[in-house]
Amino acid sequence: MAESLPAKKVRARKIMSRLARVYPDARTELRFSTPLELLVATILSAQCTDERVNAVTAELFPRYRRAQDWADVALPNLEREIHSTGFFRAKARSIVGMAKALVERHGGEVPRSLDELVALPGVGRKTANVVLGNAFGIPALAVDTHVFRVSQRLGLARGDDPEVIHDQLCLVLPRPSWTQASHLLILHGRRVCFARKPGCPTCPVVALCPWSGKTKAGKTKAEKPAKAGARRRPRRAAS
Repeated sequence: MAESLPAKKVRARKIMSRLARVYPDARTELRFSTPLELLVATILSAQCTDERVNAVTAELFPRYRRAQDWADVALPNLEREIHSTGFFRAKARSIVGMAKALVERHGGEVPRSLDELVALPGVGRKTANVVLGNAFGIPALAVDTHVFRVSQRLGLARGDDPEVIHDQLCLVLPRPSWTQASHLLILHGRRVCFARKPGCPTCPVVALCPWSGKTKAGKTKAEKPAKAGARRRPRRAAS
């Protein structure tokens, strides 16, 4: 029997409560001091670890402080500076295009609305929601690869499109918790609910998870019973 929406909301609330106890300091791991810095860092984070992005932006942010600075940078120079984040040509074009649009349309300031953010070059819904939730404190669900995977395993959403997952999660989770829920699901995906071999036996929400592919605790060699009829090899004398 399919789970009703009210029942799913109750279960989702329990899941988030337990995850919040396990990850009390859940927040974005991208380092930033302004909305513009977070926007740039989030663009760079595509297919790249936050640690690598933070290492790169530590060198970039002191040099590029305003949208105009990013708009004026020569693409070859920026490509070289962000090379280690991967997909550096596309990211450089997105950052420069985004910065030029900010200067032309918003006086160099990062807008506070989803529609205005996603209208910027290189800015999709996930990036926009990261900025809204973390730079402006506006509740927003950012569906990255971890949220996409974990929310489906937990049975909170179902679909092949991040947009579909986003909309379903918004129905299940209360709006004030959207930003924090993103952080909790991301951290859980990074630390326990791995893509290939999730740590289900140690998962704090395993009892609330309906996923049929749960992993089991493996036995050590000492715990594995010997095969019937198997002969033990005699120990060799120490030389």
